Amino acid sequence: MNDATEPTREEIDAIAEPLVVEFGTSWCGHCARAQSLIAEALAAHPGLRHLKVEDGPGRRLGRSFRVKLWPTLVFLRQGVEVARLVRPDDVATIEGALARIDAATDPRPLPN
Repeated sequence: MNDATEPTREEIDAIAEPLVVEFGTSWCGHCARAQSLIAEALAAHPGLRHLKVEDGPGRRLGRSFRVKLWPTLVFLRQGVEVARLVRPDDVATIEGALARIDAATDPRPLPN
């Protein structure tokens, strides 16, 4: 994604449906290793919106989310962060964060 197509923070915050924003770069080794894990976890959520954002110096969206390491996955519901993963290294961790989005849309309380 380039600067011309990168959404603003206000546009991200206005998205009502559940959303995963993935910050990283095409040349990042950690990002490359995480791609299969992310794809596997997201496969069970075909309707979930997943937005990949190229991050780096001067990129305002990443700074607004205080991204420091790549990849960083931010899980949002109605513009509110419900979970965040930095350099996820297994599918179960990503699935757990996805469950937080589902829980945010489900009126039933989370199990203890």
